[in-house]
Amino acid sequence: MDMMEAILGRRSVRRYKPVAMPEEHFRQILEAVRQAPSAANRQPWRFVVVSDQERKVRMAQACKGQTWMADAAYIIVGVGLPDVSERWYPVDVAIAMQNLALAAHGLGYGTCWIGAFVPEQVKAICQIPEDADVVACMPLGVPDVDPASRPRHDWDEVFSGEEYGKPLTL
Repeated sequence: MDMMEAILGRRSVRRYKPVAMPEEHFRQILEAVRQAPSAANRQPWRFVVVSDQERKVRMAQACKGQTWMADAAYIIVGVGLPDVSERWYPVDVAIAMQNLALAAHGLGYGTCWIGAFVPEQVKAICQIPEDADVVACMPLGVPDVDPASRPRHDWDEVFSGEEYGKPLTL
């Protein structure tokens, strides 16, 4: 799958087959995360990989009761390190998580960005230090659905040329 196909075809998957992924694919996806760009190459992140079923169930509960997450092979927790990059760590973690989503889709797996969670609960489940910040969680696994694309705002509403609100001409 080429890059544009991966970008345009990626969907949020909210139903997974409770099956394992080949280790080789999982390592490729994690390498895509590790290679993400970051401000000044500070890499202000850590990622907790949750695969234990009981812990995945607890994570799903900490993610505001999104129980479907526990069926995914993994739940990846994106952790930002404010002491490494106080201003940019949330953006840097988000970029790495997008790499995860695109790499997973390119290999035929599903993900879903999870921003609805109780940080203190996620930190307790994953033993994340107090001075770190949970930025996002993302289930990763074999999809059990093929979601349709969702509507997007019109081109003219999204893009401006030279000044905000002025039409972009190409």
